Amino acid sequence: MAPASKSNPPSTRKRVEVESTSLKRAKNGSAFTKCEACNKDVPVGLIDMHNCSLDSKIRMNLESQVSEKVTEVKKPVERKKGVSSEPKAKKGKKEKKVKDPNMPKRPATAFFLFMDDFRKTFKESNPDEKSVSVVAKEGGEKWKSMTDEEKKPYLEKVAELKVEYEKAMEKFNAGNEEEAGNSEKEE
Repeated sequence: MAPASKSNPPSTRKRVEVESTSLKRAKNGSAFTKCEACNKDVPVGLIDMHNCSLDSKIRMNLESQVSEKVTEVKKPVERKKGVSSEPKAKKGKKEKKVKDPNMPKRPATAFFLFMDDFRKTFKESNPDEKSVSVVAKEGGEKWKSMTDEEKKPYLEKVAELKVEYEKAMEKFNAGNEEEAGNSEKEE
């Protein structure tokens, strides 16, 4: 005699035909059924987690096993206003503005001027330290602990650099306006 198998014999599922109104579809295609006990829409996949009476759970489980007719999901129709021969630019990527290499650089902030000096002194006092992050952290802590009087030389230097930058920008902009005027006259 053959040994008895430990698994249960496959049972046939009972298929129940249900009206098309009992199952609702979301835009993404997920199915919902209405719980008769609490009158709520419940996702078919989460029926077991729905807290209602036991009878309604059994009924909803049977409904979830219903064979459904496959319906096509309607996609919105893309309307073309005009057909152009030019290829479309990829969405999401913006064109970078071309930066003029002759444009003057903006001046450094007071903190960065301080950090230039601090790096030199820190390297002299800690020649073993190679980590950039440690130097930056120490510099930031030192800057925060400094008084306004100690920061004053750096702030004055920034003011001087800003005046020089503004003069350079005026000169740069005046030169660009002349070039733009000359190119318009040539055309």
